[in-house]
Amino acid sequence: MSEVRVVRVIEHGPMLVEGPVRIELPDGSAVESDRFMVAICTCRRSATYPLCDTSHRRNKRSVKRSK
Repeated sequence: MSEVRVVRVIEHGPMLVEGPVRIELPDGSAVESDRFMVAICTCRRSATYPLCDTSHRRNKRSVKRSK
């Protein structure tokens, strides 16, 4: 049996996966990372999708406050 990987889901942020990882995309392509922790984009705003580039921080929608 292979070792269990830990995946952390960050609210309004990426999923953190203990690496190394191979991410297989719906189009059949794959992205590999040998980092010890990999951030996977969940907002789809990342220029490096499927890897997170913290675009979720810069692109938050502002909430208008009523008077």
